Amino acid sequence: MAAQEQEPKGPDLTAGVPLAELVDGEPRLGHAGGEGVIVVRRGAEVFAVGATCTHYGGPLAEGLVVGETIHCPWHHACFSLRTGAMLEWPAPNPLPRWEVELRDGVVRVGRKIERDPLAPPLAPDEAAGAPAAPGAPDAAPSRAGAGRGPLEAAEAGEPATVVIVGAGAAGNAAAEGLRREGYLGRVLLVDPDADAPYDRPNLSKDYLAGNAPEEWIPLRPPGFHAEHGIERVVAAVSAIDPARRRVTLSDGRELEYGALLLATGAAPIRLPLPGAELPHVHLLRSLADSRAIIRAAERGGRAVVLGASFIGLEVAASLRARGLDVTVVAPEEVPFARVLGEALGRFVRGVHEEHGVAFRLGRKPVEVRPDAVVLDDGSSVPAELVVMGVGVRPVLDLAQAAGLEIDRGVVVDDRLRTSVPGIWAAGDIARYPDPISGERVRIEHWVLAERQGAYAARSILGTAGPFRAVPFFWSQHYDVPINYVGHAESWDELEVDGDPAARDVAVSYRKGGRTLALATIYRDRESLEAEASLEKELQHV
Repeated sequence: MAAQEQEPKGPDLTAGVPLAELVDGEPRLGHAGGEGVIVVRRGAEVFAVGATCTHYGGPLAEGLVVGETIHCPWHHACFSLRTGAMLEWPAPNPLPRWEVELRDGVVRVGRKIERDPLAPPLAPDEAAGAPAAPGAPDAAPSRAGAGRGPLEAAEAGEPATVVIVGAGAAGNAAAEGLRREGYLGRVLLVDPDADAPYDRPNLSKDYLAGNAPEEWIPLRPPGFHAEHGIERVVAAVSAIDPARRRVTLSDGRELEYGALLLATGAAPIRLPLPGAELPHVHLLRSLADSRAIIRAAERGGRAVVLGASFIGLEVAASLRARGLDVTVVAPEEVPFARVLGEALGRFVRGVHEEHGVAFRLGRKPVEVRPDAVVLDDGSSVPAELVVMGVGVRPVLDLAQAAGLEIDRGVVVDDRLRTSVPGIWAAGDIARYPDPISGERVRIEHWVLAERQGAYAARSILGTAGPFRAVPFFWSQHYDVPINYVGHAESWDELEVDGDPAARDVAVSYRKGGRTLALATIYRDRESLEAEASLEKELQHV
């Protein structure tokens, strides 16, 4: 989704602001040349970078400064204040930065400096703290350019070719991460979905609701991957041969790999009901799925959403935005109670009811008919459109057939390595060791999948320590965003601070006296502080 520039606010930073007005660690919003800029004082230094997150345009002046980084308040992307580099997804691009001059107690910004999206996080001149020469690019040239290839990779002690199966969040982040880390060899990104990679979270939110145009959905513009030496292979993988280090495509072609990353993601569940294959019954996982639902919704009428999952209720909100009558059918009595607790679950249900969504909770569908869904109590709900949002299953067929260890996901170690040498796994399929709980977990979050993909790139190149990341996800329900940091599969104490109805609440999930997760509504700063606290805790585990 394209970042939305905000109207310039605050002082003209080219004219300057007094250094004495800058509070250490607190962003100051201003502008330069018509663009929003934040300046941040850190000790004796002052940094100046773009004011809007490159993900969805979040206001970085409201973000959290940690060391020499700035964290976006909306979806927790992280950037370097010194270089503007993107350090943590979901932001796809770096921030522009400006040269800063301090003279006579006044801070002024000067030349604007842009970075290539896949430039290394820290160029040699930036590491040394020296300013770039006038007119020079803001990063050392990437090693992944024209004329580079497997031979040079082998000479550098790297795998000659990396094959990535799956072009979703983890797969795309891994491909880009390899280039950002300066990898020399071939990168092949394999997926049968010709539209991939794209912004999957938006498929159930603004895009489905009609508030985001389709040009916002691709993660990268046409030609981007080819420009950076990432080969897109539009095909399905039918088999993996770990002994020969080859994958076989559905058309019979074979690809040889030095390292293989499995990022096959998860597939939506189609309930085994009579009528489940009727043409007006839809699943939602791909861009093609979302397009099909939009075409069906344009005919109007009545819709039934099966499942009160996050996807299910986001679909319900989007269909209401398009004017359809919507009924949600689900077996639980309170939506999200297992994940968020009853207080937030009841609140979210109430928000949807305020917008006209009807609920049939505590009920299960038993049949889908051309004009209705029949429930287990014998009643029926009229429907010209049915969307199943009952959850997903990890796609494990390839991994299982290749002999990888499977336990409700692909078992990986703290470097995301599978049980078979030369093969890594990331994203929705990976069951990895959680350092806080001491248990293996598999988490289906878009942002975590992106961060695992970026980490897997470093792991493949042998430059990564143990995987340490705090899970994060967000869910949007009309004007109510829910942010969730951490991970609590269960809890023995739940603390509600504030009032959900007032759109001002934080819910803490604790076990054994430790806070495992925090869910917030319109408490972005508190959410960021909780993430920073959990990250600090991970450093000592």
